[in-house]
Formats: sequence, C-alpha cells, structure tokens
Amino acid sequence: MKKIGLLLLLAATSGWAQSSGSETAADVATPDGTLATSASFPIQRILKPTYADVYCAGFISRQSLPDSNYVSGGLETPQTTKYSNGELVYLRGSGYSAGAQYEIIRALRDINEYEMFPGQRKLLKATGQAYGVIGRVRVIDTRSKLAVAQVEYSCDPINPGDTAIPFAEKPMVPFHPPLRFDRFLPTGSKISGRIVMGKDFDSEFGTGQKVYLNVGANQGVKVGDYFRAVRHYEEDLKDPVDSLSFKAAISEDTQKKQPSFDPGRFEKGNGPVIHVRDLPRRAVGEIVVIGTTPTTATGMIVFAMEDVHAGDGVELDEQTQAQ
Repeated sequence: MKKIGLLLLLAATSGWAQSSGSETAADVATPDGTLATSASFPIQRILKPTYADVYCAGFISRQSLPDSNYVSGGLETPQTTKYSNGELVYLRGSGYSAGAQYEIIRALRDINEYEMFPGQRKLLKATGQAYGVIGRVRVIDTRSKLAVAQVEYSCDPINPGDTAIPFAEKPMVPFHPPLRFDRFLPTGSKISGRIVMGKDFDSEFGTGQKVYLNVGANQGVKVGDYFRAVRHYEEDLKDPVDSLSFKAAISEDTQKKQPSFDPGRFEKGNGPVIHVRDLPRRAVGEIVVIGTTPTTATGMIVFAMEDVHAGDGVELDEQTQAQ
C-alpha cells in the first residue's frame, strides 16, 4: 500500500510539473515588453465560414434594391405559402430566361423597434436597408405570364412577395491558422466602424453568428478581412441593466477604506475611487468579413472571448491581415 501511495504522489507531482511548465512556455515576451500570457493573449482558433454562412448571411444596403421582380406564388398556391428545396415557385416581372439563377431576398423590418444601444435607430437609418437572403432559384419555364422556377437552395422558407435579383457567386473565406489574440491592443487601425445590428435583429452574439458593420468597400474593406470587436467599460454605463452593477458594493467587509466607482455618478465610499473611463478598452471577439457593399459589410464572428454586442466598435485587425 505504501508503494502504491508513493507512486500516486509521484504521478501527481509529475503532472503538476508538466502543467506548470506548459503554462510558462505559453508566456511570450512581445517586442514592446508586454508579457503575452494565456489570459491576455489567448490562442484563437478561427472558425471557417461554410457555404451556408456565406450565402445566407444577409446584408445592409444604403441603396434600395429594385423589387419589380418577386415571388408571386407556388405550385400549390394558396394552400402553401412557404417554399423550400426542390419546390416550384412563380416569378412575376421581366427579363427572365430559362436556366437563369436568381437570388431571393427579403427587405426586413424590426417589429420590436427596441434600441439595443442608444442611437441605434438613427444609425441604422443612416446605414441603409436590411435584407435577408432567403434562397436561390433557377428558372425552368417562361412560356406564361409568370416564370416558373425551382428552388435550388433555401436558407429559410421562401414567401410570396420576396424579391428576386440576379444571382452572383460569392467568394469563400480561406482557412486561417491559429494565432494569439491581443485583448488589450491599443487603437491604431486605419479602418474602424461599429456593429449596427445582427442577423435576425439579435443583440448579443457568439461564435458563428452574423453581424452587419457600417464600413464597406468604399473604405477598402474586402471579403476575408478580419475585424476585432472592441468595447469600453463606459458602454456598460449606458445599459439600463448592466449599469446597475456599478451601484452594487465592491468592497470586502473587512476593508478599512471602502472603494467606489466614479463620484457624482454613484454613491462615494471613503476609499479609492475607480474611474470607469480609465479602465482599459478590451477586445471581445474576432469577425471575418464574408460580404460587402460599397458602404457596409457582413461579418461572421469566428472567435469570441465573451458575448459580442450590437453597438460594439470594430477595427481592422492589422495583426491578422499580416498573417
């Protein structure tokens, strides 16, 4: 029994030594003297967008797209109003030819109309109209007043009234190897913007979800560019729920001097004052561009340290572009 106990102790000690060694090996000194630890410079393994990610992401366009060509119904109208892969739909409009492919899109409206961050409604109005990409059809018959098309790919069920525009192939994003993610990188990017909204009007996003940025091809943004999502702690002050945490006690009962957040904004203690504006800006995730218009970009979150929010700032990741 003593031998078994000794062996277990040696195995545990060996495992601890290996673990400590691996953590030390992960620490890397950067050229500016910063110590890159696994906490401040975690290794990010970037998720590669799939075909569905690229072709179903949607977009925002400042220029309203023509809607004279649209879905008028389907083979089983009026009993059926939703159409998916393999089903037949009827297209109203002009310019159709047998074999031509059309992308089915939908101009969107947010029936909730709740602002996810202050000024979102005004910013969205300046950014453009949101569109969902619903699917792709191929015209198979043009002998009647309405063209007959077959659904080749559906992201969501196609509905009467959805717009049909000529289909164009989209570039795919190549695989990117893992690299270190600098959580506290100072600002310095030449291209910066903001997440104005997310797909399906979501407000918080994780890996794989789609977001829309208010920078585009006119600013030099292209498919395959990487942006980091960044957030200041002051943004929490603007949130009616998150701001409540600043009012909570942050001290330990045994502390003689009680710390507090910004005086004048919250109740002041008798100890150190923590200024929210002085807390470092942090990077919360990495976004790859999967589509662009002249003034906007569609991105997919490929790495997230925490929830990414609508309203977060974005900056072109110079480090990732150089890889």
